[in-house]
Amino acid sequence: MSNLDDIHAEIDRLSEVRAELYRRLSDQYDAASAAELKAIESRLAELWERHRQQRAQVRFGDRDRIIARARAEERLERAA
Repeated sequence: MSNLDDIHAEIDRLSEVRAELYRRLSDQYDAASAAELKAIESRLAELWERHRQQRAQVRFGDRDRIIARARAEERLERAA
């Protein structure tokens, strides 16, 4: 999943599954459903993190290039 649309589609799909699990758990507790809900929550957190990283990369550029540029500027400041 490399593009933002794919990540968003997966987030939407998992959010629907999560909502259904919450409804099921509100009716009656089920250990299997609770475990599945926990796994989905973890996966959603990963997807949102990847989404933030992708957005930042689109907006600001490649992370390694930004770090290299910052280090170069830092070296120039120290030399001046």
